[in-house]
Amino acid sequence: MAKVVKIFRTVRNHWKKTTFGVCLLTWSGHWLYGRHCDDLLRRAACEEAKVFGDQVIPPTVQAKKATVFLNPAACKGKARSLFEKNAAPILHLAGIDATIVKTDYEGQAKKLLDLMENTDMIIVAGGDGTLQEVITGLLRRKDETTFSKIPIGFIPLGATSSLSRTLYPENKDKVKTITNAALAILKGETVQLDVLQIKSEKEQPVFAMSELRWGSYRDASVKASKYWYFGPLKTRAAHLFSSLKEWPQRHQAALSYLGPTDRPPEEPEVVPSRPPLYMRILRRFTLYWSPPKEEIQPVDVPAEAWEELSMSAIELSISTSNQQPDLKRTEDSMNIRIEPDTVTRGEFISLGSQKVKDPKVIPEGYQLLQGSRCKLQLSEGTTGFFGIDNEEYEAMNVEVNLLPRKLRFFCDAGRKQELLQ
Repeated sequence: MAKVVKIFRTVRNHWKKTTFGVCLLTWSGHWLYGRHCDDLLRRAACEEAKVFGDQVIPPTVQAKKATVFLNPAACKGKARSLFEKNAAPILHLAGIDATIVKTDYEGQAKKLLDLMENTDMIIVAGGDGTLQEVITGLLRRKDETTFSKIPIGFIPLGATSSLSRTLYPENKDKVKTITNAALAILKGETVQLDVLQIKSEKEQPVFAMSELRWGSYRDASVKASKYWYFGPLKTRAAHLFSSLKEWPQRHQAALSYLGPTDRPPEEPEVVPSRPPLYMRILRRFTLYWSPPKEEIQPVDVPAEAWEELSMSAIELSISTSNQQPDLKRTEDSMNIRIEPDTVTRGEFISLGSQKVKDPKVIPEGYQLLQGSRCKLQLSEGTTGFFGIDNEEYEAMNVEVNLLPRKLRFFCDAGRKQELLQ
């Protein structure tokens, strides 16, 4: 009993040290428990991947080749460690011959895609910026018709990974999200997604999976990190100072667009059988001695019905339907959303902070148009930037085309079933 009294007396006399020690032990226990749970997730994923690796393949069949584009700078420099701990072992245990290409600077992935040779799959390990660079480099190739058929795996490692919500079940655990993405690549289930082609007179086309944004909400959210000293109020502070600098904020342009197009039925890809050798030789001789004469016949092309309007908005966004895809829809279209410039300062600050957490939040009175092509003619003297998949580009006159079901992405089988319902 005397010992118990002595312990309580010591705790009372040194309550500050005791409180600090209890907090330290609690935090350490929570951290160790988290590490243990992550190890269990990795072990379960590796055991599942080993099943794929143990499958016997014929000696004439080569192992699947994958080209991995890894951005080590993503997730504040933690992307390389996250990939090597959580995704790389799964790919290796499954028997995939992975070639890892690490990018050193912004825009390098676009250049490296020009040099990429044939591969069975492309894997993007990074965030929205890395994915946008890879698909832009892929679709700028002269032989993009062939290479765009290669399935793409997306391992979300960046601070913003918008497409992961479409491809995989939503999960706050980073390790669980990465392992799910790697296992989805092994299982081979794919979904076709739309792509935006953004062309200007000055530069080569840029391609995006999500959206093009131009407006005050985007500009303020980009500057939020500068007000880090406001803590959780930094987003509100960025919108407040933006409204104090200039108000009202209007973005004026001439907008013209074409309506949605009918979606053609999906046709299974049929690989034609190779004819016998004597038939191929006979065909070559026939083409050499009597080449076919091509007769060009005039084709009547109906005039395109462009809709035109002048807009004045606080923000304009042109987006695909990839965030909430409907795999059963009969029309292909992109969403053109014009948000009114009649909001008050208070509404701007409140809505802006909500948009950072949930981009689907929109003010009342917005205008939603659906089209397959769109031309944006900015007013003379307009400055600023576009946000294309969360990457900044100088604002200029552009033409945006929808490329429906252009690329195939690996996805979770359960998530695909949800999209089909």
